[in-house]
Amino acid sequence: MKRILFIALLLSGSMAIGQAGKKQFKDLSAEQIATLQTKKMTLALDLSPKQQEQMQELHFEHAKLRKAKREAHKKDADKALTEDQRYQKRVTQLDERIAQKEKVKAILSDEQFTKWEALRPKGKRKGKSKGRGKK
Repeated sequence: MKRILFIALLLSGSMAIGQAGKKQFKDLSAEQIATLQTKKMTLALDLSPKQQEQMQELHFEHAKLRKAKREAHKKDADKALTEDQRYQKRVTQLDERIAQKEKVKAILSDEQFTKWEALRPKGKRKGKSKGRGKK
């Protein structure tokens, strides 16, 4: 009986920790988010002052868009999407991602862009492999 209780307590605790999630930029303004992202990118890619300014504008634009989408999603959270609406939403997301990538490519040098792509997480495995496989 004690083992079962111990296992149940252990599992419920680990599930609570696993669902905590990231609250990285939740309470920050769009300008603050853009500044932090630009500074991280400057450290990683050694951006020139002109590139920093251009990336700051791009990050600010993108942060405003994400905040607006998050607010709209909160309002429509209880509505279920149809298959066609989900498809259209995904197509729009991918189009925006392609446009963002083209803008970044125009700002960065070829070497910086290659390094930037290598730093970006790919697909659904984004952040999920941390700590896994280690024993």
